[in-house]
Amino acid sequence: MRRNPFLPQNPDVLDMLGRQAAITCEGMTALVGWANAEPDAAQRVRDLEHQADDTKRELRLALTKAFITPIDAEDIYLMSERLDAVLNGAKDTVRESEVMGIPPDDAVAAMAALLAEGSNHLATAFERLERRGKAGGSATEAADAAVKSQRRLERVYREAASALLKLDDLREVVGRRELYRRFSRVSETLIEAADRVWYATVKEG
Repeated sequence: MRRNPFLPQNPDVLDMLGRQAAITCEGMTALVGWANAEPDAAQRVRDLEHQADDTKRELRLALTKAFITPIDAEDIYLMSERLDAVLNGAKDTVRESEVMGIPPDDAVAAMAALLAEGSNHLATAFERLERRGKAGGSATEAADAAVKSQRRLERVYREAASALLKLDDLREVVGRRELYRRFSRVSETLIEAADRVWYATVKEG
């Protein structure tokens, strides 16, 4: 079907959000690789963060041009912004680890894996926003799964932070505490994105 030339363009903003989420998931997979000492994984995190930035900017430009959007444009913008903050946080955590000379440990690897799991659930939630009413589960179910994964991350964070009390090396204690806190903040941002899925779905419902 040919597009009516007299109607404004309507870019597929949810598809763009999905592409940003897919790149973010790749970035979280790279973060897991970094946490498990895979060569070049740190650079992959940085490269994917730049790719996600390009997709984010494309989405924001599209939102200014869209005549209508499948869900509220503000919700799409905020989901994209929170998603961007998740991958930025991962990149900054890797950089902080390198600057402090504190390599990832088992707790960092566990938290990275849970961030990757949560990001995958979030990507599924965004995908389901696009095909609401069709088979395959609801966006809110996937958003709930994302939040549950981050609750597990909180437990890992608390146990790891508590274990630092047994260390005598003050430099290592301070450095590891900062890394753990960064993971916790990224996790909180991911939860905010999942909560926005709920908000957007309730409004549209």
